[in-house]
Amino acid sequence: MLFIILLAAVLVSRVYYLQVVDYDHYTTLSDKNRMQLQSVAPTRGLIYDRNGILLADNQPVFSVSIVKERVDDLEQTIAKIGNIIELSDDQIKNFDRRLKNRRKPYDPVPLKSKLTESEIARLAVQRHLLPGVEVEAELVRNYPYGELMAHMLGYVGRINIKELKNVDATNYSATNYIGKLGIEKFYENVLHGKVGRQTVETNARGRVLRVLDQVPPLPGRDITLSIDLRLQQVVAEAMGDYRGAVVAIEPATGDILALVSTPSFDPNLFVTGIDHKSYAALRDSLDIPLFNRALKGQYPPGSTIKPIIGLAGLDTAVVSRQTKIQDPGWYQLKNDERFYRDWKRYGHGVVDLYDSIVQSCDTFFYSMAFKLGVDRMSLYLDKFGIGSRTAIDINEDRKGILPSRAWKRGTKGLPWFPGDSLNMGIGQGFMLATPLQLATATAVLANRGRWHRPHLAQKISEGISQDESVEIPRMHETDPPDVILNNPEDWDYILGSMKSVMHGKKGTARATGRNSAYKMAGKTGTAQVVGIKQGELYDAEALAERHRDHALFVGFAPYEAPEIALAIIVENGGGGSSTAAPVARKIFDAWILDLPKAEQEKETSSRIKYETFPSHNNVDPVSVSVERRHNHG
Repeated sequence: MLFIILLAAVLVSRVYYLQVVDYDHYTTLSDKNRMQLQSVAPTRGLIYDRNGILLADNQPVFSVSIVKERVDDLEQTIAKIGNIIELSDDQIKNFDRRLKNRRKPYDPVPLKSKLTESEIARLAVQRHLLPGVEVEAELVRNYPYGELMAHMLGYVGRINIKELKNVDATNYSATNYIGKLGIEKFYENVLHGKVGRQTVETNARGRVLRVLDQVPPLPGRDITLSIDLRLQQVVAEAMGDYRGAVVAIEPATGDILALVSTPSFDPNLFVTGIDHKSYAALRDSLDIPLFNRALKGQYPPGSTIKPIIGLAGLDTAVVSRQTKIQDPGWYQLKNDERFYRDWKRYGHGVVDLYDSIVQSCDTFFYSMAFKLGVDRMSLYLDKFGIGSRTAIDINEDRKGILPSRAWKRGTKGLPWFPGDSLNMGIGQGFMLATPLQLATATAVLANRGRWHRPHLAQKISEGISQDESVEIPRMHETDPPDVILNNPEDWDYILGSMKSVMHGKKGTARATGRNSAYKMAGKTGTAQVVGIKQGELYDAEALAERHRDHALFVGFAPYEAPEIALAIIVENGGGGSSTAAPVARKIFDAWILDLPKAEQEKETSSRIKYETFPSHNNVDPVSVSVERRHNHG
């Protein structure tokens, strides 16, 4: 009896110690065991075109995830899930990779996204048999226009450990996605938002019972782009099945109106993780749809740079407006057996600088390039952005190659030869430029030397209020210096020759400019893909399709007050006048004639609708319209 009493006293004293003396300590431990601090992901900002059309939004999808710490046998749990819903080998492999890259314990790791209603229902029925398995809704990026905007918008994808090291880990503690390319990547800090937090009470199975405290997340800010979706659609349709790129810029502002690279891909495939088969098809395609030709494609610019070389010749007095040559169809350096051929076999006869731009006479430019030399040609091409990365909010574009003596010595280990200058004078040889650079240079030409750095974003919403917005700094203070000529009238001379390319009797693109309701200026170009031996003639039919010349075009319109400047590259398209220029005409017509007309008709229709049936006594004009139509049968 004494022994039992002693044990009871020990038990009572221990209970007293736990529940009275050390009450606060164990209460805190108990609360920590049933209460958790969770991060709450912010809603990603939306992306619109210049007319307010939604280009990137967020859609709710259901995903099944696994919390490893709450699962006794992980492989068995995955097998059970596989018996309930279909799981592919790629999904299981991706899950294993995400599990290894998990940021902290008790983080749910996604196994499969975009569950169907049937899959959600089957998992819900079996939920009591799957401890540690969660089915939750999340907002996932969606690109409603798919391939049309892929190379410009880029896409988001699941964040990895390497990317997490370069961002604020706390702010991304609840975020599964991050911008990978394009606008999504460049403006990641703007679009992402700020993480929130909440304290939740859970049961023994880890299920959330209630939210005890919450600090809501701040959503990402919306971005309005300079891109016009309607023009983007026109460009894509005009390019058709061609491989190539088009960049269109508004000269007065630097707004990029369209940026198209064809062929393209569907960015929605990459958001929640692309399967191996689909990725292999894109990666191994000969047309390389994943390659952004508009920003990364580097091509010989061909004759499209002749207006700039012509300005260099005039401004340095190497040639004058009275300078003329006899073009026999070739040019030859002194003591050199090689013939530098003109595209026209028997030449253009007697030509001056104006004629040589209109007819794209290579022989005149061989002669002028020899006199100019590489140093002066590089200097003037650099003034127009060739060989430079000039865009404000694009960081994936390449610099191209603007050759110089130092460049050749450093990369080739050779001196600069006179023949190199001749090739450079017609946009061949070592020189490479991107479509973005050519469009930028054309916009500077259209502005008569005035610089506006190209950019994609127009506005960023201010905070969580979408009614307040702020203009993105145009960074004019960082614009390259304007191109100033010794004789400003040289602008009229060179740009006039570009107008004659489109409307002159001998212009290389006169067929494209025929019967136009407005005047345009342009320059066609053709860039060799494979070399041709001396004495041989170019025969496109004898070459494989991918070995044929590239077709190029640069231009702006209307001539008197330019609203749009563009650059077009059609890979293996042959002649610039026959392939690229007609594409430009469709784009010019759409921007100058069709789109404004469609907008005006839309406004007129809307105005008539409300003016014909005005609202009286707070009656909705639409209701009045319906009533009157009914009364008249």
